Amino acid sequence: MEAWLVSVLLWTHIFFAIIFIGGSYFMWLVLWPASFKVTDEEKQRTRFVGVVAKRFAYFSHASLLILVVSGLVLAFAWYLPQPSDLFTTLSGHILLAKMITVAAMIFIVYGNNLYHGKRIMRLSREGKKEELQKLRRTSHVLSFASLGLMALIVVLAAALQVY
Repeated sequence: MEAWLVSVLLWTHIFFAIIFIGGSYFMWLVLWPASFKVTDEEKQRTRFVGVVAKRFAYFSHASLLILVVSGLVLAFAWYLPQPSDLFTTLSGHILLAKMITVAAMIFIVYGNNLYHGKRIMRLSREGKKEELQKLRRTSHVLSFASLGLMALIVVLAAALQVY
């Protein structure tokens, strides 16, 4: 693969990783905690965070799609000359670990959002505070697990540049 094309793909991959991962960290470390300072009203806070999350979802879905496509092209057209290198070289093992971590992260993020997200919005509208808090605890554990996986993906990506 031409060096300029690798550079463009790598830059694209990094740029959309910044959007996806940075946005996810922003949502959970900045927006969610700040929502408690804006209002004490549970319905308003949940609606506000839900509206922002829905807007961010457009960017995160597109970013994730671009990340997967650019990542697969980089993996098999640049990092690994032979597909078998995935199982026989150190960089292949790192890449395989990254691919498995990405798959786990995608499963957790989308499973959590699809299953818990809509239920959280419904319970908030219905004013079922106790059920809502219980569901949020579970959702938050999964969200922070996905943030941890995102951090691990970045560590593995950096390791690919070294090994």
